[in-house]
Amino acid sequence: MEAVENSSRSLNFIESIIEEDLKNNKNEGRVHFRFPPEPNGYLHIGHAKSICLNFGLAEKYHGKCNLRFDDTNPAKEDVEYVDAIKEDIKWLGFQWVDEPHYASDYFDQLYKWAIKLIQDGKAYVDEQPQEEISQQRGVPTRPGIESPHRNRPIEENLALFEKMKNGEVADGSMVLRAKVDMSSPNMHMRDPIMYRVLHAEHHRTGNKWNIYPIYDFAHGQSDYIEGITHSLCTLEFEIHRPLYDWYLNQIADGDYRPRQIEFARLNLSYTVMSKRKLLELVEKNMVTGWDDPRMPTISGLRRRGYTPESIRNFADRIGIAKRDNVIDVGLLEYSVREHLNQIAPRVFGVLDPVKLIITNYPKNKVEELELINNPEDPEGGSRMIPFTREVYIERNDFMEEPPKKFFRLGPGREVRLKGAYIVKCMDYKKDENGKITEIYCTYDPETKSGGNAQRKVKGTLHWVSAEHAIDAEVRLYDRLFTDEDPAGHKDKDFKEFINPDSLKILKHCKLEPSLKGVKPGDKFQFQRLGYFCVDNDSQPDHMVFNRTVPLRDSWKKKK
Repeated sequence: MEAVENSSRSLNFIESIIEEDLKNNKNEGRVHFRFPPEPNGYLHIGHAKSICLNFGLAEKYHGKCNLRFDDTNPAKEDVEYVDAIKEDIKWLGFQWVDEPHYASDYFDQLYKWAIKLIQDGKAYVDEQPQEEISQQRGVPTRPGIESPHRNRPIEENLALFEKMKNGEVADGSMVLRAKVDMSSPNMHMRDPIMYRVLHAEHHRTGNKWNIYPIYDFAHGQSDYIEGITHSLCTLEFEIHRPLYDWYLNQIADGDYRPRQIEFARLNLSYTVMSKRKLLELVEKNMVTGWDDPRMPTISGLRRRGYTPESIRNFADRIGIAKRDNVIDVGLLEYSVREHLNQIAPRVFGVLDPVKLIITNYPKNKVEELELINNPEDPEGGSRMIPFTREVYIERNDFMEEPPKKFFRLGPGREVRLKGAYIVKCMDYKKDENGKITEIYCTYDPETKSGGNAQRKVKGTLHWVSAEHAIDAEVRLYDRLFTDEDPAGHKDKDFKEFINPDSLKILKHCKLEPSLKGVKPGDKFQFQRLGYFCVDNDSQPDHMVFNRTVPLRDSWKKKK
């Protein structure tokens, strides 16, 4: 296979490795990747970066990318997670080759290789408690202490390993360890555990197995079985690479080896990226579930209204690095805003309505006004919306005593109702608590938008006909955490930084009638307010919208 040229940007270090391999016809010109999630939770934005990398490189180099589930820990895994992961990958716009693979597909072969290592004198059964094993490993600056079972006879190891496999020993009572190097400065090489006893039903193999391989033993061997050429991992696996290669050297025939390459994981500000911590938020009901729109999970971002294109653009923007760094979450929000600006129809929605009555407009008149759906989309077309004597505007678009640079509505002031007429405030009405209930205006019929007489005013307001308005619930989502690095404080729990204002629910919003019949997932720009998405909870008689992102980043002003 020939190297693929990319004139739009320079190659990242992984692409340089691949192109050098192709130039040298390594692996006979094959390029084969894999995305290997553990099905113990929902994927998050960090996984999205890895998905875009692996599947994107497969597309660029006309290669293949497998989906392989690392299902070696049945105590934490679930079919629900398997199905969610498949859905997330497809939603992002990628497709794996063939059927999904599973590490459990290879349990028989992995067991045979474990037997081979025992027979070759390179693995042994250790009956010590885990605490004792950990202590004997010591520290990198001095050699560890060998297990008293390290040199037991091969036949005895085989017999004990068979007992482990047959379920004749208790959980935690025995492990199979590789015999590597107890003096290595790399702690992962100090006789690592290969198998542990675990009496748990597996979602695919049932109760067939009572022993399960450790990730380090299953990972490289699964790559080898599938013919993976470039095994891309995040930087925390760099120190595991010597063990990855050691295992392969014990079992591989011929020259072929998959190559592990590490890249920096995605660290995002104001976000936690640990599945364990995200699971804690779900289990403690601090969010409504894995797909809560405040969560950094792909399902949560999808429900909030993020688009797959925006996430892929974000992944491309941040690129691939060799060193860890923190990406400002504002860049992700910018990528979402940029794409929605191109595709989202503009509509009118009033979130905190107050009634405006145009006293000199005919009481029963309904005027149909034509508005452009999206000036950024040449194919976006237009729509007709009704204009009547009574409309709703935003409460904060009116002030009784407006300051000089307030270009909205106040007593004696004029504004344009977007797409309609210029109106002038003549009076207003308050209730017994001093709350504005009605605003009284007159309109100038010579100032209709699109007409010949275009008198200029500084303020333009969005509005909705009171007679035709649709009621809706709108959920205003903000960042889930108030701290830039909520998980980075050793003396504090990350949950202490939960943003108490991360969700505000507005019950009595008014929307233009063109939104009747919208479906969950439909996306719009509420003019002057931000981008919004129809939520999964929405029903024809109870419409629910989520705010995806504001029109511009207002977070820095809050801090």
